[in-house]
Amino acid sequence: MKKATVYTTALLAVIVCAGVAYASGHEEPEGLNWTDLLYRTINFILVAGLIVKLAGKKITGFFRGRSAQIENQLADLDARKIEAERKLREVESSISNLEAERARIMAEYRAQGEALKAQIVAKANDAAARLREQAKVTIDTETKVAVETLRAELAEMVAAAAEKMITEKLSSAEHEKLVDDYLTKVVLN
Repeated sequence: MKKATVYTTALLAVIVCAGVAYASGHEEPEGLNWTDLLYRTINFILVAGLIVKLAGKKITGFFRGRSAQIENQLADLDARKIEAERKLREVESSISNLEAERARIMAEYRAQGEALKAQIVAKANDAAARLREQAKVTIDTETKVAVETLRAELAEMVAAAAEKMITEKLSSAEHEKLVDDYLTKVVLN
């Protein structure tokens, strides 16, 4: 049944093509040469039959293989389309989450910045406290040195004033007597 349909379709195609070829061909004053058309049709049928007989299986195999290949390509394209749509949905969801992600990152960086700021302030306060302590120690030390220096200068001034007063009021005899008394006390002690 299938072969008969193929042959009938081929025969009709040949007849139609032959009619079109004849109509477009050279002009003959007489009418249609039916004998020539019949010979050409038989010739075409024989050639087409010979081609189908010798290469029919290969031709049908080629077209079946080509059909299978096209079906595989379509299936592959469908799979690619589904994968592309999935990736598109992922990208769209990541884009929609982009603002939330940006806000989360900004909040995280702010928190890190605040922690770093608190750490820097704490270090600065510790350094300021150490500087105050050092300043107090330095002030106390310099005050003690200044007091000692003033005492030494005052003692020298008092000694110089006392020496001056004594040299003015004491005579040389009284001076030697006073020195002898002190030497005696020092030797006895």
